[in-house]
Amino acid sequence: MTADTNASPLDVEIGALKGGPANLSQYAGKAVLVVNVASKCGLTPQYTGLEKLQEQYAERGFTVLGVPCNQFLGQEPGSAEEIAEFCSATYGVTFPMTEKVEVNGEGRHALYERLVGFADAEGHSGDIRWNFEKFLIGRDGGVVARFSPQTEPEADEIVAAIEGQLA
Repeated sequence: MTADTNASPLDVEIGALKGGPANLSQYAGKAVLVVNVASKCGLTPQYTGLEKLQEQYAERGFTVLGVPCNQFLGQEPGSAEEIAEFCSATYGVTFPMTEKVEVNGEGRHALYERLVGFADAEGHSGDIRWNFEKFLIGRDGGVVARFSPQTEPEADEIVAAIEGQLA
């Protein structure tokens, strides 16, 4: 599978967590870290690091985009309201969140159709491996980096990639 270099992930339609369209086109010209998230995962504490990135870089043209997904051991079973409340109350999340979608399989959302062809530093492309897999979309709307679920949001390689897009 190869990445479609002509189609930006920001061109797809996806709903916002709290209803209505998420309008990804509003992020054109910004760097966006797209992360499939879950509330009941061992990696859920990564919300803390994601929010720190949001706070640190938002004014420079960056946003985290959380994409809830329940495909990995049912670790995001809640309704939109429950997910929003959990993220806000537990982790103080201020970054935008989309509706809950599938990231793998026949029901894979178009957003992830445009992401999964991009390989990470170890050469992995294709299906999302677990919750909290991360994709950095550059200011030009193309995918510039992919990071494994275990890579912490504030890891040097993620911060360097974000800084590179904001330079």
